[in-house]
Amino acid sequence: QLQLVESGGGLVQPGGSLRLSCAASGFALDYFTIGWFRQAPGKEREGVSCVSIREGMTSYSESVKGRFTISRDNAKNTVYLQMNGLKPEDTAVYYCAAILGFASCGTVVVTTRLVDYWGQGTQVTVSS
Repeated sequence: QLQLVESGGGLVQPGGSLRLSCAASGFALDYFTIGWFRQAPGKEREGVSCVSIREGMTSYSESVKGRFTISRDNAKNTVYLQMNGLKPEDTAVYYCAAILGFASCGTVVVTTRLVDYWGQGTQVTVSS
């Protein structure tokens, strides 16, 4: 059974940091482009970041560029999202997503239509 499991969410004060993890089971992440998306209450799901198969390409939405960093450890079958300088507007459920094969990360972060598999999500709340 193919599964993506996110972890690392929680409550953090503005300016704080969190590191989200996305662990895959049932398949090897080596063959997938991986994206992070988020959905705030009452809003559509939006792309946050993406890393390509060979980690040669990454992409970020304008709202998180310079604050978030995506990385992958294929040996651990895990992708990470390091989030620094968190703001209240970053509050959302964060989802890991897998796209089979190569996909342009510039496209992945602007649409959910390419996603083949979704994780269940992890809540991130930024509040004082």
